[in-house]
Amino acid sequence: MTLRLYNTLTKTKEDFDPLNPAKVRMYVCGPTVYDFAHIGNARPAIVFDVLFRLLRHTYGDAHVIYVRNITDVDDKINARAAERNISIRDLTEETARIYAEDIAALGCLPPTVTPRATEHIAQMIRIIEQLIAAGHAYEADGHVLFDVSSKADYGKLARRSLDEMIAGARVDVAPYKKGAMDFVLWKPSDAATPGWESPWGRGRPGWHIECSAMAGEYLGETFDIHGGGIDLMFPHHENEIAQSEGAHHGHPLAKVWMHNGFLQVEGEKMSKSLGNFVTIRDHLPISDKFGGRSWDGHTLRFAMLQTHYRQPIDWTVEGLKAAEKVLARWKEVLNSFPVALQSDIQPPVRFMAALEDDLNLPQAIAEMHSLADAARRGSYQAAQELSRAGEIIGISWIDVQSQSQEYQIRQAVADLSDEDGSIRELVEARNVARKAKNFAESDRIRDELLARGIVLKDGPQGTTWEVKR
Repeated sequence: MTLRLYNTLTKTKEDFDPLNPAKVRMYVCGPTVYDFAHIGNARPAIVFDVLFRLLRHTYGDAHVIYVRNITDVDDKINARAAERNISIRDLTEETARIYAEDIAALGCLPPTVTPRATEHIAQMIRIIEQLIAAGHAYEADGHVLFDVSSKADYGKLARRSLDEMIAGARVDVAPYKKGAMDFVLWKPSDAATPGWESPWGRGRPGWHIECSAMAGEYLGETFDIHGGGIDLMFPHHENEIAQSEGAHHGHPLAKVWMHNGFLQVEGEKMSKSLGNFVTIRDHLPISDKFGGRSWDGHTLRFAMLQTHYRQPIDWTVEGLKAAEKVLARWKEVLNSFPVALQSDIQPPVRFMAALEDDLNLPQAIAEMHSLADAARRGSYQAAQELSRAGEIIGISWIDVQSQSQEYQIRQAVADLSDEDGSIRELVEARNVARKAKNFAESDRIRDELLARGIVLKDGPQGTTWEVKR
């Protein structure tokens, strides 16, 4: 089946036809490293990691180049460094390291290239010079700005007119700007602010020019896929298109533009004011954000993949619990086969068909449920295909297995409340079996509960239960 991807630029699902199948190229906007990555930042990292894996499977590992940048020059970085009374370099090094650790915990492969903005200032200056020469940019009061009126099709990604964009955007008002929507390519730096020498004086780049420079450096003027969150579509991606096409004689920046949907937490927009702002790190075992409750990275990944990448996702604790249970059950099924599962088999056909249909992960996971059911009935082939499908979407069964004992203990703690009455039902059934001297059944029920981490204790007052530790 041919890989089909939804192109935000054309608003249609298209057959993916790379410019060069021997060198498939993808760029995804990475983090601005001034603070821990929140859980919404995990979504593009996971979504485009799945696409990276799928492209590598289709075209070969050596034939796919994935670039995800690090923005390490930004006014937010300057403000946070001053707030913490540390150097900007120390802040960006620390935050970039933590981001890499958190994303690795989610099972994401490292990109082929991870460029830093501060290491590509010369490329940014060169593009700005090209834009000035082409009449798309102008210098004013120590700044260099992109002249939006010079680009007749500005707004083609967002599909909005200039008036609509002005009305819907928070526009920086400045006396040196020719037009309200003109955006900064270069701005001056004082002695206390990071800066580099340029033809326009000591200064620093605007945000948008950074990605154009880094993408062009490693992927060329035109490449196959540009990805990111839907919040970046305007103005960031719109401005990337304008300045890259303006500098490169109208050549398109990317053939396909892909955007993942928004994330909300427990039904509400995530914000610090609502008290529901959570980072990737808050969820992991190293944190006690959730009152001692935590999840391994593969559970976070699997929970994220339950919703189609283009749709909004509601991030909930219940969703995490459900994802954790599914992975634990699937791992238990795979462990039940005494013969080692082979990892070099072809992935299941219907699973791959779902993935190749614009990364339809919910359908792909439904196919995995079917495989798990067949494996539970004893199908070795289904078990192999389930294992392989997990590998394709980045689920490491070894890592899931390492969490199984911790999962059982945590699940047992949750089960102590016995909200659904299942423990009491089993205890009563065991008591009936004991009275009937059906000790085989009594022992079976005891062992079933023990497998869930529940230890039964028989005493004069009846049977009680506690967590196995």
